[in-house]
Amino acid sequence: MKTFLPLAIVLGLSSAYGIWYRTSRGKIKGKNTPSAAGALVHLADLEGASFGSRVTLLQFSSAFCSPCRATRALLTDITADMADVAHIDIDAEGHLELVRRLDIRSTPTTLILDGNQLEVGRAVGAPKRDQVLKAIAAVSKVH
Repeated sequence: MKTFLPLAIVLGLSSAYGIWYRTSRGKIKGKNTPSAAGALVHLADLEGASFGSRVTLLQFSSAFCSPCRATRALLTDITADMADVAHIDIDAEGHLELVRRLDIRSTPTTLILDGNQLEVGRAVGAPKRDQVLKAIAAVSKVH
């Protein structure tokens, strides 16, 4: 019986971690208040890309990340018909200073920026279509 106790503990802890990991990935978490310090992302950081007038979906990806490709396709599809919403895909490995400044810990991570380039939400992992649409709708024209 004693030999199974460590196995049961490890199994229980790994199951708890797995459940936490599955439930925390892909969900958009909003910020209660935008950063008072001002915009943390500037056009100079984005190498020629432009912000959306209402919302910018700023996705951080890496080269060998399959959820990154799925997220890129989803966000590109969603923003194709929205003139005031932009999707910008950034290679995390090539922009390490920006990754550190914005506290990006895994890819894909998508920041939802309002028209003033202030972070109003963040999705770690691949978000669902309806979650992205709700987050975009939640950002008012004058935030």
